Amino acid sequence: MSIVKVIEVIASSEKSFDDAVQNAVNEASKSVKGISSVYVKEMKANVTDNKIVSYGVNAKISFDIEK
Repeated sequence: MSIVKVIEVIASSEKSFDDAVQNAVNEASKSVKGISSVYVKEMKANVTDNKIVSYGVNAKISFDIEK
């Protein structure tokens, strides 16, 4: 039996929502091992002069706890 832990992170990107999610996984992987999934809870875009200037996500990252 394995145990899975979930952490919640906020990440952003100037390119896209996909890139913001990848940034969340990249940063989380610096301190946790065995990431198995990412669940995007919320998405947000910041707008300036009618143009999207940045994308943000609030994501839950799941990983196995090592025994």
